[in-house]
Amino acid sequence: MANLTNEEVFQDKVDQEIRIEPKDWMPEAYRQTLIRQISQHAHSEIIGMLPEGNWITRAPSLKRKAILLAKVQDEAGHGLYLYSAAETLGITRDQMYEQLHSGQAKYSSIFNYPTLTWADVGAIGWLVDGAAIMNQVPLCRNSYGPYARAMVRVCKEESFHQRQGFEILLTLSRGTEAQRNMAQDAINRWWWPSIMMFGPGDEASPHTAQSMRWKIKRFTNDELRQKFVDICAEQVKILGFTLPDEELKWNDASGHYDFGAIDWTEFNNVIRGNGPCNKQRLDARRKAWNDGAWVREAAMAHTEKRKNRMAAAEAAA
Repeated sequence: MANLTNEEVFQDKVDQEIRIEPKDWMPEAYRQTLIRQISQHAHSEIIGMLPEGNWITRAPSLKRKAILLAKVQDEAGHGLYLYSAAETLGITRDQMYEQLHSGQAKYSSIFNYPTLTWADVGAIGWLVDGAAIMNQVPLCRNSYGPYARAMVRVCKEESFHQRQGFEILLTLSRGTEAQRNMAQDAINRWWWPSIMMFGPGDEASPHTAQSMRWKIKRFTNDELRQKFVDICAEQVKILGFTLPDEELKWNDASGHYDFGAIDWTEFNNVIRGNGPCNKQRLDARRKAWNDGAWVREAAMAHTEKRKNRMAAAEAAA
């Protein structure tokens, strides 16, 4: 080991499944990849509060309101876990916020779609959170310790979110014709954006190969997408609804479901900031940041005042 370079020692640890910790040496590209991925994930959790938060005041019962409140609060917590994990890599939270508000940093494309009906809350829970779980469970074994440990907690809570969404749709499936139609419409609108959530196909993904070598990722985008489609194609039968894909069918030879072509033009358009709610989402975040300036200033003033009192007490002792 004495003759190995820092890069070789690092890769050997990764290959042996030894977690990389904040004080360990790491390639700068590894650090930057993690900052990009973790901050994007954190931003997605915070932005993701907006589509469902839109329905808290209009939930159809106190039970539904309480469940949705808890879910949105979970998403806030997930964002905070992940910002904390990213900070161990040498970036500040204020820097990450600035990157989000300026448009430099991205967040998941799925949150740029509107929630038009109550059934959308169910579709988000079943499809969006289901896709998130499919992507995030392998991240519990990623090579960077703080990220992996944060993801264990996040995934435990996401599993409740997915079940909650499925239960909403199941309840609607047993309701009136209008309720069933509302649920089917929500599934139709959220299905394709959900399978786009996994990111570009492997041939078009610039980061996948290196991230898998570093064991930041464990599966490719297309592998995760296929698993998600296979599961949803069976679960939708329990709901009694259909997925909006005429090409969806079981393939005995592959042992998987075949599915139709993804409209990557739509995906890329949303990523570039031209989705239905891109401007609305970022405007909401910027407004929250600006409106909360007095709270941050008050907290800093209180901290400074407390620090001065403690210093004075120590000087007098």
